Amino acid sequence: MAIGYLTIQARTAHDAVPLGGVQIRVLNRQGNSVYVLTTDENGETEQIPLETVDKSFSQNPYYAGTPYISYNVLAQMSGFNSLYVKSIPIYEGENALLPITLVPMQESQRSPLQAEISIGKPAVTEQGSRTQEGAVTEPESRILRQVVIPNPITVHLGTPTSSASNVQVSFPDYVKNVASSEIYPTWPEAALRANIYAIITFALNRIYTEWYRNRGYSFDITNSTAYDQAFVYGRPIYSSISRIVDAIFNEYVRRQGQIAPYFTSFCNGTTATCQGLSQWGTVTLANQGYTPLQILRSYYPNDIEIVQTNIITNVISSYPGTPLRTGSTGLDVQTIQTYLTRIRRNYPAIPAISDPAGTFGSSTNAAVTKFQSIFNLTPDGIVGKSTWYKISSLYAAVAKLAELNSEGNTLGIGTVPPSSTLRQGSRGPDVITLQYLLNLVSEYYPGIPAPTQDGIFGSGTRQSVIAFQQIMGLQADGIVGTATWRALYNTYLGIGQNVPSPGPDPELGTITYVVQPGDSLWIIAQRYGTTVDAIKRLNGLSGDMLNIGQVLKIPAGQAPGYIEYTVRAGDTLWLLSRRYNTTVDAIKQLNGLSSDMLSIGQMLKIPA
Repeated sequence: MAIGYLTIQARTAHDAVPLGGVQIRVLNRQGNSVYVLTTDENGETEQIPLETVDKSFSQNPYYAGTPYISYNVLAQMSGFNSLYVKSIPIYEGENALLPITLVPMQESQRSPLQAEISIGKPAVTEQGSRTQEGAVTEPESRILRQVVIPNPITVHLGTPTSSASNVQVSFPDYVKNVASSEIYPTWPEAALRANIYAIITFALNRIYTEWYRNRGYSFDITNSTAYDQAFVYGRPIYSSISRIVDAIFNEYVRRQGQIAPYFTSFCNGTTATCQGLSQWGTVTLANQGYTPLQILRSYYPNDIEIVQTNIITNVISSYPGTPLRTGSTGLDVQTIQTYLTRIRRNYPAIPAISDPAGTFGSSTNAAVTKFQSIFNLTPDGIVGKSTWYKISSLYAAVAKLAELNSEGNTLGIGTVPPSSTLRQGSRGPDVITLQYLLNLVSEYYPGIPAPTQDGIFGSGTRQSVIAFQQIMGLQADGIVGTATWRALYNTYLGIGQNVPSPGPDPELGTITYVVQPGDSLWIIAQRYGTTVDAIKRLNGLSGDMLNIGQVLKIPAGQAPGYIEYTVRAGDTLWLLSRRYNTTVDAIKQLNGLSSDMLSIGQMLKIPA
């Protein structure tokens, strides 16, 4: 028998919280336990070998049998609902990485529920025809003027008109999921790359033309193969596919002289034929020595080209364009060091960085390498495109979660729900409480979109309420009455009781601080209850000069008189001042702002 591999990762809150101690049972098709495992502090199990069939069967379009062996996984942990994943395909030589997202139990819940995900066969085996429709040339009218990587992308788990739920995932994870759901990971690399380019470009065409948004839908793409491309939420991702996507997730196909992503329709080319790419045909061409671009030009116009876009939404810091490695210096290195130091509080296996701020030395290399190992990137210690965006996105996730936890204390949520009934058009403090609760809950329930926290019950808040009501089995009317308030509070309190908290700052006795405009050593010392000499001594400074973005270690004295906040869509200084019981002038003064303009992703200090 041939051998494939399986690794399980149990995490929650968009990977911000690893779940150690999850009990994992791997079962064969007869229901017998093959392995009993426990996740480590990173939420990960060891890689386990499993019997399967020879990979040559999955490379033969005429093989009528099943070219893999399926296994099942049961994940259980105290304080969380259980998850049972059925029919996980294991292929020879491939490591299947299975993400386990566990949902915290509600406060009033006496015993865990069990959710179930069925993976099933890849779409390339489907018998039915694909009737994908889309724009194949430059659209005459569009809203987007540039090709943008959506972060996250919103996927509807059904046909466009169905009442199925939506989920939000990062774009690289979406592409990995679709490729793992569409084709076999054992195909030649050129065939995999050609198919992945088609998958990326298909999705970006939907985004660029706003295909569904312009029709009044609240999602970017569906998982229906009749309309779009396959996507199975919670499925395993295969190593060969993951590696390629990490390298090319922001590259797409277009015709020369145009901006729009080409509409790269496709089908399997055996039981279903179409005018676009033949998935099985790519295997034949790859075996004949064709490159990915030559394969694509065999099915699409001969003047297509592969280009990239570096515009990615909701990314705090854009990739500098040049890989960072041992010996690199500058603000980009400081940024990565700052992000990794914060991430380390949630993932303590990442070693501490002791290099001077902005200098990529051995300890920074070690931290980067361990991060790459934890998140299934090539562990080479080099911060290239894929590593930069994974560090940046995970930093955003852990920072947002910490910010939400801090905000809950500031708002004084308590344990008793408001008595008001809220609906679209409502305004005021209770709406801010509602929006906060939905934002926090959305971190643990991927089917709930996070509304803008502006104190106004608009259509976005209504969509979030309806999604929450559907998940909780309540009447999905978008009105927040007694039952919805009670369910929100039970969910919120359950999260507080059951989700493990990140550890303290691993640099015992110090605080990591990034220098902001207007800072001086004296101002920082006053803010943290320490002295200029103590800061200089701890950081080996000989003078008083500071650089914006410089990372400092601050002796732990008094807590800073502010909280850090990441600006979101809809935020204004006035709304933030009301939410945090301060003034616009106080925020502007603390941040050295000369105007009221804010940018999404901007980091602000808010007076505590």
